[in-house]
Amino acid sequence: MVYNLTEAINLLSRTPKVLRALLEDLDENWVNYQKHEKAFSPSAVVGHLIGGEQNDWIRRIKIMLSENGSKKFQPFDREGFDQNMSLADRLSQFEKLRIQNLQILKELVSENDLQNTGIHPAFGEVTLEQHLATWVVHDLTHLFQITESLALRYKEAVGPWIQYLRILNE
Repeated sequence: MVYNLTEAINLLSRTPKVLRALLEDLDENWVNYQKHEKAFSPSAVVGHLIGGEQNDWIRRIKIMLSENGSKKFQPFDREGFDQNMSLADRLSQFEKLRIQNLQILKELVSENDLQNTGIHPAFGEVTLEQHLATWVVHDLTHLFQITESLALRYKEAVGPWIQYLRILNE
């Protein structure tokens, strides 16, 4: 499958709605559940996504589109988000930031820019197309992570059906 900017924007625009539908008004036991002590809870995942909206995706796009200066990306602090913000506030902030960032993306990037490059701290040279495709898959990965976390709360409760529920067995 070849990357398509319009399709990517369409999918990225849906993430805030999916998160709100999945998490809004859930009990704290659901939204704060962690698979293990180092795993993000669903609420923390939303905080992490906010961090990406503030400090990663658009910032790196601008670096790749720039004609001046270094093409090097700063490392992204994956845990650099407000730990004390409520989930309701996180969902609202994420939605606001995503809308703003997609507007910036539409204004800045065309299909002709997709082979522009930047220097990732771990991977070296990467293209804008790879960065944008990663943004989409990053969202999907975290939606899966949230869904998995929610499912794992009932791992013991499903009894023998566990053998049919792949999400509980990986």
